[in-house]
Amino acid sequence: MREPWLDQLEALLAGADESTAVVTVASVAGRELELDADELRGAGRRALLVLAAGGDPSRGLDLDGPAVIGLASELNAPSRREALEDGLFRLLEDSKGLPHVSEAVRGLLAARDLAWRAYACSLLAEELAAD
Repeated sequence: MREPWLDQLEALLAGADESTAVVTVASVAGRELELDADELRGAGRRALLVLAAGGDPSRGLDLDGPAVIGLASELNAPSRREALEDGLFRLLEDSKGLPHVSEAVRGLLAARDLAWRAYACSLLAEELAAD
């Protein structure tokens, strides 16, 4: 039996644009990544400063924007990327029969740098929501 939240994720992705879909899926896949709270807080604050320097920080996040790229770079580590990939593979297995989730996961597995930036973008979105 499939977890109910997976059906909710499928419904969400069915109506989402591509950027929202990949960021959401990367966030779900990375939910078990272990990040040092102080490291994440510092990197997140620096990314917010970069975002604010570019104008209105509430205008939305860009997967190829300097704030997201900077945060992804600062948090980058082989073990973290591996943990994200493991999460993507688990999500792919759990999402059998869910075409939108499966497609988004396969896309991220085929573009590992995009997957890492999407995960960083999800962290930055959480930081923005907390402010």
